[in-house]
Amino acid sequence: MLELFLHPFSSYSWKVLIPLYENDTPFTYRMIEDRANGAELHRLWPIGKFPLLLDDGKPIYESSTIIEHLQCHHPGTVQFVPEGDAGIEVRMLDRIFDNHVMGPMQRVVADALRPAERRDPVGVEQERKALDKIYDWLDGWMAGRQWAAADMFSLADCAAAPALFYADWVHEIPETLAHLRAYRARLLARPSVARAVDEARPYRSYFPLGAPDRD
Repeated sequence: MLELFLHPFSSYSWKVLIPLYENDTPFTYRMIEDRANGAELHRLWPIGKFPLLLDDGKPIYESSTIIEHLQCHHPGTVQFVPEGDAGIEVRMLDRIFDNHVMGPMQRVVADALRPAERRDPVGVEQERKALDKIYDWLDGWMAGRQWAAADMFSLADCAAAPALFYADWVHEIPETLAHLRAYRARLLARPSVARAVDEARPYRSYFPLGAPDRD
C-alpha cells in the first residue's frame, strides 16, 4: 500500500525513513536513481522533490506532512506529534530544524556544487554565521532535555537527526556546545537513525565538500 520515493543519502528522505523504521511500517522502497522510479516521481510531482509517499495511489508531499499522514493513517507504537500544546512545541522545533539548521546547511552544499566562477563566498559565510547562531540557541534549548520537544522522541527529532548530521559535516558544532553535541550523539545512537545512516554510507562520495572520516 505504501510506496516511498527517495534517495538514501537525502536528508529529508531520512526524516521520513526514521518514523517508518521506528514503527516497523511496511513500505516499498522506490529509489529515485532507478530511471523508472525517477520518471514516476516527476509524473506524480513535477517539482521533482523527494521524498514523496504514495498511499494506495494517493501522493503525499513534504516530509513533515508525510510523517503526520503516517501517524493518522498508519499509526504505530511510537507517536510523533502529540495533541495540544505539546504538539505545538513539536511542530515549532520541526520548523526550526528544517529552516534554521537544514536550510543554511543545504545552501552551503548547493554553493559547493556550482562552478567555481559562480560561487558566493560571502553568502556561504553568512550561512555559516547563521549556523553558529542556531547552534548556540539549540545548545541552551537542549540543556536538561533528552529529546527536542515535549519530553518524547517526536517529529522534531526526525527533523533534527539529518539536519544536525549534515550540518556538523558542513560547519562543525563547537566542542564548547556540549548539550547540542550530546544530543546529536543520542540521535545517531537511536536504531532507526543508525539504520538510515548506514544505508547512506555507500553514497558518501556524493557529498561535495567531502565527507569527514567519522559518523
